[in-house]
This record gives sequence, C-alpha cells and structure tokens, in this order.
Amino acid sequence: MAEPFIGEIRLFGFNFNPRLWALCDGSLLSIQQNSALFSLIGIAFGGNGTTNFALPDLRGRAAIGAGQVPGRTQQLVGDISGTSTVTLTVGEIPSHNHVLNSGTLNPQNPAQNVAAPTPQALLGLSGPNNIYFDPVTPDATFIPSAVSPDGGNQPHENMQPYVAINFCIAVQGVFPARN
Repeated sequence: MAEPFIGEIRLFGFNFNPRLWALCDGSLLSIQQNSALFSLIGIAFGGNGTTNFALPDLRGRAAIGAGQVPGRTQQLVGDISGTSTVTLTVGEIPSHNHVLNSGTLNPQNPAQNVAAPTPQALLGLSGPNNIYFDPVTPDATFIPSAVSPDGGNQPHENMQPYVAINFCIAVQGVFPARN
C-alpha cells in the first residue's frame, strides 16, 4: 500500500486502526504532537484550537461531499446535519382517506333476552339503531367527526440500510501539495 496523504480517510474492514491511522471517532488530539494533521483540518470537527483539535466522528454517520449543490444549503467540511429518528407532523403525512361503512340495522327481536348475541339480535339495543360495521356496501353519508386522528406522535427510525465499518484518518504520511 502506498503511503497515505495526511488527513486521508479510508474504510477498513477490521476492528482496529492500523499504525499511523486513527479511528474517525471524534477523539481530541494534541496540536503539538499532530501539527501536520492540524494544519490541514484545523478545528473543522471540534477542539479548542489552542492545545487540541478533534478528528471527524463518522460513527453512525454517512459522509457526503462538501460544497454547494444547486437549490440546497452549502455544506462546509465538518458540517453535521440529519437525525437518526423523526416524528412526522400531520402536514408531512400524505393525504388519504379512511373508509367507514354505515347503515341501519333493525333487529327482528330487540327484546330477546339472551346471554350472547344470536343472528339478528343486538344486546342492549331496542328498536332500529344506527351502528357502524364492516363489511357492507355503504348506504349512508359519512360523518367526518365520527373518526378521530390516529397515531402516537412517536419518532421512528430514519436510517438508510447500512453496514458498520471503520473509518480511519491518516495521522502521518505524505503532506498533500495543493495544485
């Protein structure tokens, strides 16, 4: 493997960082002991900038390219955005309908004294009553106030499919030259 550029980030499929590389886990490094890397990334990922600086923290994060995309906010190196869970508001849920079938049921023997329902008998009802049931062909107008909103207003995961792997940054190597 060729000597890496200082600050280069690579993926490694093993559970440790190789020699001359550090895990991209947000660790603070000493500026005095890592001056070359500090001169390249500064405090873009955190740190106080006088005695220490932070490495990128790519644990549980997807990396995106820095820069300006038409119609979107400019992303600078070190910017963090996004969330792993989201709670949708009513305005974010697609428009949809709930079907409620309704009709009139007239029991043949409303006064029937039974311990359990029998065909054409309703417990606790006398005479014709409007009830809601399923399935049936609708023969009445739906009353919008008859159905209340559903949902628990709880967040759900907002993660694309992923595989965990180690991101590491070269702390020593070739200092990259600018064009």
